[in-house]
Amino acid sequence: METELLQSMFAGMVQAVQTIGEYKYTFVDLLTDVNDIINTVIWVRIGLWLLIGTGIILTCLTGFFQVTHVGHWMKKTIGGVFQKSAHNKKEKASVSQFQALCTALAATIGTGNIAGVAAAITIGGPGAVFWMWVAAFFGMMTNFSENILGIFFRRKNKNGEWSGGAMYYLQDGLGGKDKPKFFRVIGRVLAILFAICAILAAFGIGNMGQINKITLNMQSAFFDKVELQPLFGVLPTVPTIIGVIIMAVGAVIIIGGVKRIAAVAEKVVPFMAILYILGALVIILNHISSVGPAFASIFKLAFGMKAVAGGTAGYLFKQAVVQGCKRGVFSNEAGLGSSVMVHSNSDVKEPVKQGLWGIFEVFADTIVVCSMTALVVLTSGYINLETGAFVAPKGISDANLVAKAFGNVFGAPGEWFIAIAVFLFAFTTVLGWSHYGSKAVEYLINEKAVIAFRIIFVGFMIVGAISTSSLAWDVSDTFNGMMMIPNLIGVLSLSPLVFKLTKNYTDRRIKGKKDVKPMLSYDPEIQKEHEALVEAGAE
Repeated sequence: METELLQSMFAGMVQAVQTIGEYKYTFVDLLTDVNDIINTVIWVRIGLWLLIGTGIILTCLTGFFQVTHVGHWMKKTIGGVFQKSAHNKKEKASVSQFQALCTALAATIGTGNIAGVAAAITIGGPGAVFWMWVAAFFGMMTNFSENILGIFFRRKNKNGEWSGGAMYYLQDGLGGKDKPKFFRVIGRVLAILFAICAILAAFGIGNMGQINKITLNMQSAFFDKVELQPLFGVLPTVPTIIGVIIMAVGAVIIIGGVKRIAAVAEKVVPFMAILYILGALVIILNHISSVGPAFASIFKLAFGMKAVAGGTAGYLFKQAVVQGCKRGVFSNEAGLGSSVMVHSNSDVKEPVKQGLWGIFEVFADTIVVCSMTALVVLTSGYINLETGAFVAPKGISDANLVAKAFGNVFGAPGEWFIAIAVFLFAFTTVLGWSHYGSKAVEYLINEKAVIAFRIIFVGFMIVGAISTSSLAWDVSDTFNGMMMIPNLIGVLSLSPLVFKLTKNYTDRRIKGKKDVKPMLSYDPEIQKEHEALVEAGAE
């Protein structure tokens, strides 16, 4: 009797465990479906139109600034890289203008510039590239406007660092003290929502997703035939070792704060971008006869429905991930409100002056780096330039298309080069996002909580290295979209201010009007302090 009772109890326990397991899988499926619905609404039905519409409105309000003043912003950004003023820090706790740019580019130039572009083309055909260019053209002014507002509404924290970002221009711009109570409440709520989503996205796409891509690429390129017993019987050996090494290096940099992150970004980002561009140029020159047909195909197939869908996805999404999953955030993050948080750390006094770097950031990320990747893909022979169809042999997908294109020219070292490029691109993205998350935590809690966040952030790197699930990536993609919407609401509501700040700058700096008082900050004390420095020629 006792034996039968024990057997019955054991059978019941087994059945209960199986039932729980069934519910577990049902819950994961439900979460996936719900996230897909929310993601589609945010990115496709709302986000796409809001993003492009905002860019068009701001482009018109500023008189097509990115075109009419192309010589000016080029001279003040890439032309000024060789001037000491772009590198010198005038404030101890700040970063230089060039360091701010490099840190922002560190977060935007990621694996999406390689695999994301390939995914856009394989889905949308060569015409997708045209739509990436169009979206980037308008995105230049969105990023320009975000950075202007970030500098104008920033303030110093207790550590003497500048703190700025969408949280602050939502709180003090959209919801300023001079506004009705309704707007103050809305501004504060949107600012909190933005900060929460920024933290969650920092752990997802800004950390675990990037580390996972690094691990998969390094393992595929260098340890593909290595078979080892799992550590402790459960942990995959190679990914765990890679994760521990990355975590150790990341800890040294990230826990040191924005100045250490900026110092690393200043050295790594130009190196990795130039090296990748040079490698891509060799591929393109090797297939020079296909370059003309590739450009012809881009424009010829730009207006098919397939091309429009793929092009939009190529601009909006940063990464190609496992089949069936969303591809990540859009390539240059214009409209997301993320890079504003590091641009606001710059020692610059003129809001528009930092906005010029925002224009260049989008230009460098999409018009230069993404276009080079697109030409590598289109001249590889894996895309039918007449129909736009993906005709690669079995075993080649958007995830490894660029690596295979490099391998066709350079052999195995070409694929190793892409693995290293992915490592540098993805790792610097993690560095940039660690700062974004830190600033969001500082806004929601205080400066003291930032150290705890950075430690936890570093610890999650090992999770990304050994993770195999793509659900966290999809969910964090949704959080990115949830950052974008409140940010763009803030930028649109403050577009009249963007117009005033831009006109003020052009009147003084370009047209040379001497009787125009500079607009530098919403805070009267900061305005007075900075105005004195600008008038003294220190800016």
